[in-house]
Amino acid sequence: MTDHQQHVDEVLDIGHRLEADSVGRTLSLVGERWTIMILREAFFGVRRYGQFARNLNIPRPTLSLRLRKLVDAGLFDRVLYSTDPDRHEYRLTQAGRDLFPAVVALMRWGDTYLAGPQGPPIVLRHETCGKHTRPHLTCDQCGEEINTRNVRPERGPGFADGPLIPGKRRNGRQP
Repeated sequence: MTDHQQHVDEVLDIGHRLEADSVGRTLSLVGERWTIMILREAFFGVRRYGQFARNLNIPRPTLSLRLRKLVDAGLFDRVLYSTDPDRHEYRLTQAGRDLFPAVVALMRWGDTYLAGPQGPPIVLRHETCGKHTRPHLTCDQCGEEINTRNVRPERGPGFADGPLIPGKRRNGRQP
């Protein structure tokens, strides 16, 4: 088998991705429309329940459930800002703020392929230079833009050796 064929076979073997895939795990937490929209609002400065409800026109029970899930997952902190009655706001944690590039990537894709003839509904201004920006993904080592043509997946330290068979551990021994 050639090195090229072996690489192709490894890429096509997706069995390991089904159980311990980072994309799948992330989507199970934030891959629902209202959750992403709540995060978008938080990135744009919204913190209070009423503001989320008004800006998104989201059903209040849905908003409550999504905010609770985001707090429980550590993406938001629920912080008391007023008493009598108690009122809380939702502040992004570092883990929540670290989702900003993912939401911007979705926004950029939508601006490119779904915007109307007038252009994107929201643009981002970089406060440091004062110009509109279209952020992109770059390599943290060399700074080159990353795309589907210049990266390849490889096994990482959390790679699953094979499918998990009920009743067996990965090393083949019984539990």
